[in-house]
Amino acid sequence: METLKYTVIKTEPQYQTYCTKLEALVTQPNPTAATQEEIDLLTLLIETWDHAHATLPEADPIDLLRSLMAGRHLLAKDLVTALGLSKGAVSDILNRRRGLSKEVIRRLASYFQVSQEAFNRAYELTVAAPLPRNARVVHQGQAKVAA
Repeated sequence: METLKYTVIKTEPQYQTYCTKLEALVTQPNPTAATQEEIDLLTLLIETWDHAHATLPEADPIDLLRSLMAGRHLLAKDLVTALGLSKGAVSDILNRRRGLSKEVIRRLASYFQVSQEAFNRAYELTVAAPLPRNARVVHQGQAKVAA
């Protein structure tokens, strides 16, 4: 029986060996069809290992979002287009005044290439102090107490 050149990755040293081999293969000029098949196989094995062993920090979704944004040098305005939300909605999310809807979680997971579970965790929202009974809103975000 012929021994397989590659097997399912079971250990960290095996993972590192396969990563090194893949790097060497992809840097070769003009790869042959056989080399491309080997690249595809190693990529699949490595991605499978990565998916099974990747762990995201147990940060709350907003801390995670801010971290991912910082890693990509993104500003809140960059999320407006990516998520299809208004500037106000993105601001409310980042400042914990609004929770993440299922659709926003899907879009964030897709945009940052992480699992939806990373954003589908409980976290504290900042709740504005309730207005007194005799208050009326005179301008967006401002209240005036009637005398």
